[in-house]
Amino acid sequence: MGITKTIEFKIIKIILISDTNNLLRMINRKYFLQFLLFVSIIINFKQVLANSADNGRQSFSLNDNWKFYFAYNFEQNIDKQTVNLPHTWNAGETLKGVANYSRTTAIYENTLLIKPEWNGKRLFIYFEGVNSVATVFINKKIAGEHFGGYTGFCVEITNLVKPGENSISVQVSNAYRTDVIPLHGDFNIYGGIHRKVSLLVTNANCISPLDYGSSGVYIQQEQVSAQNASIEVLSKLAVQSTQGLSLQTTVYDQQKRKVASLKTALSTATTSSLKQQLTIDQPTLWNGKANPYLYSVEVSLLHNNEIIDQVTQPLGLRYFKVDADKGFFLNGQYLDLYGVGRHEDVAGKGSALTDTDQANDMDLIKTLGATAVRLTHYPHNKQFYDLCDKNGLVVWSEIPFVGPGGYTGTGYIKSKTLESNVKTMLLEMIRQNYNHPSVCFWGLFNELKLDYDDPQPFIEELNALAKDEDPGRLTTLASNLEKNTFTNLTDLMGWNQYFGWYGGLFSDVGNWADATHAALPKKPISISEYGAGASPFKHTETQDKVAPKGKFHPEEYQTAFHEAHWAALKKRPFIWGKFIWVLADFGSSIRTEGDQDGMNDKGLVTYDRTIKKDAFYFYKANWNPEPILYLAERRNTNRTKTITTVKVFSNAANAQLWINDKLIGKKAKNDLNTILWEKVKLAPGLNKIVVKAEIKGKALVDSCEWTVN
Repeated sequence: MGITKTIEFKIIKIILISDTNNLLRMINRKYFLQFLLFVSIIINFKQVLANSADNGRQSFSLNDNWKFYFAYNFEQNIDKQTVNLPHTWNAGETLKGVANYSRTTAIYENTLLIKPEWNGKRLFIYFEGVNSVATVFINKKIAGEHFGGYTGFCVEITNLVKPGENSISVQVSNAYRTDVIPLHGDFNIYGGIHRKVSLLVTNANCISPLDYGSSGVYIQQEQVSAQNASIEVLSKLAVQSTQGLSLQTTVYDQQKRKVASLKTALSTATTSSLKQQLTIDQPTLWNGKANPYLYSVEVSLLHNNEIIDQVTQPLGLRYFKVDADKGFFLNGQYLDLYGVGRHEDVAGKGSALTDTDQANDMDLIKTLGATAVRLTHYPHNKQFYDLCDKNGLVVWSEIPFVGPGGYTGTGYIKSKTLESNVKTMLLEMIRQNYNHPSVCFWGLFNELKLDYDDPQPFIEELNALAKDEDPGRLTTLASNLEKNTFTNLTDLMGWNQYFGWYGGLFSDVGNWADATHAALPKKPISISEYGAGASPFKHTETQDKVAPKGKFHPEEYQTAFHEAHWAALKKRPFIWGKFIWVLADFGSSIRTEGDQDGMNDKGLVTYDRTIKKDAFYFYKANWNPEPILYLAERRNTNRTKTITTVKVFSNAANAQLWINDKLIGKKAKNDLNTILWEKVKLAPGLNKIVVKAEIKGKALVDSCEWTVN
């Protein structure tokens, strides 16, 4: 028998042997060194297992092989479709441009295999998002309900399951109703289990997963500076007896070194929650894109010093403020906040985004060079908040308390049931995202109106609730009404403005900003939305006014809109945030404009994320320091005018223009990182356009072809 097989055969016995002499007799001496090496590997392996071993909490994916069918089908042989989560039944309807998309009810069914060794454990199912109303059944018994499609919720199923196979059924509805927000909105409410689902197994005593769908751990940053940071960690507990129980909270840096730790014995007064104070000396601050440094906070529930449950949360230490005159400051330094609004909506998938989809959108935002993002018009997937933390984006997160925009209807009715739902969703958003350092602003509503019940008294209640829950962050809103409306309801203000698109001129944005700042000198103001529709397949050689509700939305008009707006906004630091509407085209069944019905085409990229429009590259040249040279209006390939302007977006100091291998000349960039060659003459027929530049020794070249007919 070879040495490998010998050791494999003997290993079980080795563990049981304590007498060294007996151990040595079992092993051939000539293999002693190999044996010592093997034992060392085993010890290290056991240590790895110990570090990654069951800490009292296990999580299992429940995303595969669900049976899906629409409800109220009373036939015996129902046609059930097999789907994986995330899933929505509306994914294809936006591409069809239908106004009356499916607002109905459907059933998702699956099987839960409960292991015998889980006897005495607690079992929970965590849903990251079900749109919009969910009723959960285990073995045909109701386990829980949730009202609202964009926040997570947790249902305990401990007393409803048995060892072996168990049935789970989730009835899901995105039907119109007046007691769940959003009541309205210029976006689609995609029905389905459109985010991930998991089974959570804990010991009988655990850190509670039932506090509004949160982690059960809340890290409040009480005082933060470059010298030290004081944090209070509140842990929500679900314990039956405190005997032998303690809670240990430890802060680790990125190298997994312990920087602070506190262990507290539980008592009869701490069965539901415990607060612990910790101090971190000489902290590294979370400093946006410059240094998005994250600590981790590990909260362990111990029984006789053995871990029986554990939760880990991110910690980014930072402090911030907004000044009415000077804008946003992070860790005492001015930070110009500019970025995009974002919808979770991708062609062919609706809101059922994969991890890859989330990462792709983050890559687009990073490529753009944004410093901030507004997550519209609802709390987004947990993964995206994590990505914002890791990439240093400052976040405006809001609840789906949404008015009808430019359409009929209302976003609010004076109803106790509706108001309760709004408050619950605000609590869920705050508690589920409490520990994300990227989140600096809680948004309370978007584009509510005053033509139905007056929402202002209720918004004051929401603001008080948000401040009570989280005094460390600022509240804001997004209005499309006059500048003297809604201004006393939240810490900050935002306005959705579309000068030169929905009336007015591009130049009006600067005049509006100055007038609003003068009228509200102590109120920090932002542009929460600005943008224009565009198709990368429609073009113009003139700057004629475009009809927003028409079918012709040329790409060049959108670019001109953004050039003029950014020229005005970049000069006004008192505008604490500038948010483009929107990152990508998205579904909105009520729209009948642009290239496709059922689509809002104001995105900087297309619905399927395959085409970046010219305006995307304009902002990239202005926001992203990476070298760029981009020929604008490149897709306007068939032209009628022989005299034109050649436009390039670049952060190079200057560039050369060549047409049909002839040097036209060198031009310098302006303060919008744009290079213009005016009154350039094109030849009839094909024209090959080439631009060349150099940045720090790196040659940049871009080209396209235009045909003059």
